[in-house]
Parts: sequence; C-alpha cells; structure tokens
Amino acid sequence: MNLLNDRLMTERSSKCMSFFMLSVLVFFLATEVGISQGTDLPGRYKQWLDEEVCYIITSKEKNVFLQLTTDRERDLFIEAFWKQRDPLPESPANEFKEEHYRRISYANLLFGRNSAKPGGLTDRGRMYIILGEPQDILRTDISSALHPTETWFYQGMTGLGLPAGFHLIFYRRGSTGEYILYSPLQDGPQRLLTNYRGDPRDYLAANEMLKEADPQLGEFTLSFITGDSTVSMGRPSMASDLLVERIELTPTRRIKDLYAQKFLDYKDIIDVEYSANYIYCDTQVKLTKDLDGTYFLSYAIEPDRLSVSQFEGKYYTTLKLNGTLANSQGKILYQYEKIIPLEFDDSQMQDFSHRKLNLQDMVPVIPGHIKLSVLLQNEASKEFTSMEREVFIPGQEPELQMTPLIIGYGMRSDPRSDDRVRPFQNGRFQILFQASRVFMQKDDLWISYQIHGLDSSLRENARIKYRLYRNQEIVHAWTRELSENLELPDFVESLSLREFPPAHYEIQASLLKGDREILTSKEEFDISHAQTIARPWFYTKSLPKSGNPVRDYALGTQYFNDGQYQEAKSILQEAHRKTPESLDMALQLTRVYYALEEYAAVEALLSHFKSPAQAAPLELDLLLGKALIALGNSGEAVEVLAESLIQHGLSTLTLNTLGEAYIGLGNIEEALKALEKSLEIDPDQVEIQSKVERLRKKNHITRLA
Repeated sequence: MNLLNDRLMTERSSKCMSFFMLSVLVFFLATEVGISQGTDLPGRYKQWLDEEVCYIITSKEKNVFLQLTTDRERDLFIEAFWKQRDPLPESPANEFKEEHYRRISYANLLFGRNSAKPGGLTDRGRMYIILGEPQDILRTDISSALHPTETWFYQGMTGLGLPAGFHLIFYRRGSTGEYILYSPLQDGPQRLLTNYRGDPRDYLAANEMLKEADPQLGEFTLSFITGDSTVSMGRPSMASDLLVERIELTPTRRIKDLYAQKFLDYKDIIDVEYSANYIYCDTQVKLTKDLDGTYFLSYAIEPDRLSVSQFEGKYYTTLKLNGTLANSQGKILYQYEKIIPLEFDDSQMQDFSHRKLNLQDMVPVIPGHIKLSVLLQNEASKEFTSMEREVFIPGQEPELQMTPLIIGYGMRSDPRSDDRVRPFQNGRFQILFQASRVFMQKDDLWISYQIHGLDSSLRENARIKYRLYRNQEIVHAWTRELSENLELPDFVESLSLREFPPAHYEIQASLLKGDREILTSKEEFDISHAQTIARPWFYTKSLPKSGNPVRDYALGTQYFNDGQYQEAKSILQEAHRKTPESLDMALQLTRVYYALEEYAAVEALLSHFKSPAQAAPLELDLLLGKALIALGNSGEAVEVLAESLIQHGLSTLTLNTLGEAYIGLGNIEEALKALEKSLEIDPDQVEIQSKVERLRKKNHITRLA
C-alpha cells in the first residue's frame, strides 16, 4: 500500500491535492474501512494536510492523522510531527519548520500568479518546497519557436541521495497558464517547440530544431542529470523520471515515522504533556529459564537520549516504567509499574552524557503465547518511548529446550550466591551488550544460552557446533564437546571478530548428536566500520530467586487472569503461607477461591483481615459479602456490606451486592431500596433495571396476596 502511494506521488502530472485524495481513497478501500478520508476535517487541519505538509508527510503519518477524532489530538500530533523534523531539538527554534514555511510563502507568492491554485501546489512550487532555492535559473525568451521555459540548476545534494549536479525544466504552453514540469522521456524536446510537425518519436530531430532556436537550452533537454551516460542515440532514458521520483521521496525517505503509530497507540493512555514527545529506542528481549523451571522475559530499552533536570550541582530525573503481559487473545494477564529515580553528580553526568542508558528489567512468565508491552516515561523531559514483543513460552514439562542466544561485546562472571536473579543472566554468566547489536572489529563476540533437559547420553556424546554466516554463507565454524562443559545447563563462548570485515552477520549454535541437528538458536549482529563505539551505561532491575512470594504473586496472577485457576491456587497458596499478613496476597488468593466457588475458603481467609479498628478495602468487603451470600449467610453479608457503605460511601457494586443479600433474606422492599439507589447513581445498568422491574412485580403480587 505504501508503495502504491509512493508511486502515485511520482506521477509527473499529479497535483498535491489530487494525490492526497486518491491515495487516501485507495488506502480506505483496501485496508481500513471506516477511516476518515479527510473531507470532514476542520478547515485549518485540511489546509495543513493538503497544502502545508503534503510533500513531506509520510503515508503512515497521514493515515494516523486521519484517524484522530478531536482538535486537541490533531494539535498534539502536529506538534509531534514538527519535533520529529527538528534538526536541533535543544534550541528553542525549529529550523526545519521555519525554512519549510518560508519556502511555502515564497512559492505561494511567486508561482501562483498564473494558476488557479496556490503557488505551493504548482510543479515549480513543489520542487522549490522540497529542494529549496536553485543555484541558478536559465530562462528562455518568449519566441515564436519555443514555449517559455525555466531551467533550474542544483548541485551539492549527494547527502540526500541525489546526483552531484542536476537540473529541472519547467515550461508553459503558450503565454497563459502555469509552468509544468517537463519530462525528457514523456515530453521530449518536441513538447517545448511551438510548431513541431515532425515524427513525435524522433527525439533527435526535435532536439536539433530546439538547438537552432536556443542552443543553450538544447543542451539540457534530453536528461536532467549532468553527464548522464544513459542517453543513447539522441533518445532520453528513464533516468530523469527516476530522478524526479527520488526528489519527491526525499522529504520522507529518512523520516522515522514509527512515532506516529505510537502517538495513536498511547494517546489515551499517557498524559497529554507526554503524547507529542515520543523518542526512539533500541530494544532487546530474551527468554531465560531458572533452575526451578520458571521462565523469565528479560528486556532492555536504550532510549536515543536521556534528558535530566539540574539543581544545585546535581542532575536527576525519574523514569516510570509500566509493563503489561497479555495472552494470544489480547487479555491482560499481568500489569506492573516501577519507579526508577536517577541522580548524577558532575563527573557522572560528563561520562553518561556521551553514552546511552541501557535499562534492563525482567518479568516471570507462564507458558503460552505472550505479548510484552513496556511504556517508559521520563518525568524530567515529559518524553516517552515504548516496546512491544510477542514471545512463545514453552511448557514446564522436562523436555529438551534451548534458550535464545544472548550476544554481546563483554562478559562478567558473577560468583555471588545472593538471592537475586538478573536480566540476561544464564547461571553466573552475564553478557554486556548494546541493544542495537553493533560491534567493532576489535571486539570479542560473547555468546550465552542454556540447554535444559539434557540426559546422560547427550551429556556424554553430543556437541555444540557454532557457525558464523555472512550473506548466508558460512565464513567460520567451530565445535565444542558437551562433555567439556562443567557449567551445564549454562553455556558461554567467545569469538574474536578481528578477522571479519564490517558487514551484517548471523551467529548460530546447534546441538548435534552424530550428524543429526537436535536444537538450534541464532542471532544477527553487525560489525561496524567505526573504530570506537560509545558503550551504554547499565541500570538493572533484578528479581528474587526461586521461592520468593513476589515472583509467586506475579505468576499466580497470570495463571488466574488466563483462567488457569488450579495452577494459580497452587502457587498463591504457597505464597500466602510465606506471607500470611500480606493483604494483597490474600486478596489475590481469594479471587481464585471465588472463581473456583470455594466460598468457605474465601470467608475463612478474608475474615482474618476484618477489624473494627481498621477499614478493609472495598474489594475485600465485596468478596466477603458475595461469599457469605453464596454460603447462605445473607444476614452476615448485610452487616458486612452496610458497614462498607458507611466506610467507603455509596458504590453501585456494594449496593447491588447488598440488594442480592436482602433478596437472599426474602426482604424485597430493602432489596429494591438498595438497587434503586444504585440506579440513581448509574441509570445505564441494564441488568439491574430488569431485576428491579421483576422485584417490583413480585412485591406488588405479594402485597395483593
């Protein structure tokens, strides 16, 4: 779809407005039915899209903008749009934006005089806005032989992927109308002549006639590119049309427009002040396995920059990390938040200012297809970044498994036997890496992974074969016998990169028995031409080792939200046994009990936390009240819920549950009072409305009887 839009953009005769409408229409029909086509946009936003940024906005940005529904969202998006193009974010001005609007003003002033549309939407306006001022302009005099022409000359734009020297020709048929962009292949010199009567396919004859009328112009009509060798026998090639295509794609070619999708994804989640300030990041996610069989998702986030505040010689900020795990159906299994305060002195700031932050964290996960989403917000700069990754977590059964390769430029061995596990650590081996996986030739490539479920036969007879690929060809290989490894199930290996030229590579590790490949894992990386690379500084969040209630709570919650209640019950019961005074743990366990209809267990556990001297959480009262109703103790439930109303105030949940308790006691009038009060608070409760109507009929019949 993007290719189609880009091709439409390169059509010589297309105007910015018609291109915009056509591309959106095609996108609408082919992909996302229901997206606004822009016709309902308020005038100032339609002008912004159709006239002000039509040459520099990407397809993704345009698509996102059309999905926004409020002016506030559109204003924030426009702010983000210009921030992504600001060449000097630290300066108060946005030099790109200022120059862009200067070019629009100039184009509208000079190129719209003979056109029915703004000058910026003419062919000359389009090229001026994209390329800026030409180094020189050659104009032909009005004559009986030639249409009026302008030849614009450009040099020194190789950094944009354009030729070292090129020109563009615009012509106006007759003495009226706007100048249009000439094409050497589609128009040919004959289109510039006023009275050409020869063969329309004879470019050479037409060019000779043009040279007679204007020798200087005749030198430039067969190709826009200086020294173009593709012009053959006086017939132009496609090179000039391809040049125009490259020019029109120049403003969007280097724009990272992922921010637009992130804006759409997070605009309703993060605070307004953050929404326009997306920053890019490199990320890495790996799966590791603890000795007790628990899998962890280790992840690293390297933001492109880390902004801090300064006060009294100190530099500081606070990062807020929000993580979410969801299953394959999109159901949220687990959510967590971590606050990360950072503070540096002058020497640390001088060091860190030249390096990226590599923030590492980990979360235990249950088996299945899991989507990890992480949102990282910087309170000092009101910037945010994010990552999403889908990972398959194998089952816990003792089968042969190989974890993904973790690769890096260094390794540290941690002999400490403390009670923590760390991200990206296999046993005592922790790899130091850059999330972008970029290496220098002078580096060593360190590789770490685990193989679980190895039986005695494999331990004695199997081997690991390592292969290094470049362009899908093996450039290096070596083998290690499994019996040589004293650290099982953990593996660590290193390879000097000094013999390998800068390129894109893939490293692969395979478990072999004989000639049969049993397991394999691979990872890609790049060797750079750079002689030095600023390595990141690390901030690591670790987790307790096996058996800690914090880990058990995370796993039990995931099993519960995934509907695997027995697994959740087993884990959370053990966690509660270790922390019997933890209300959070007790509540989570009682949620499981209630889902399993073990109401007596709910009552026994929550009654322990009911104290006249201290108000219980609302959820505790509700769970206890519902359990008592299910056990036939509606009278006790009324007492619990009435006390909750006094402590927590009116709540539809509490009133509805209280109504159920009164129904259990056969007290219809009191039940109606509770439910009718609930409807006063929220009239849109359809089920409660139906229940009230039934109770009213029943109460009326009872009174008549």
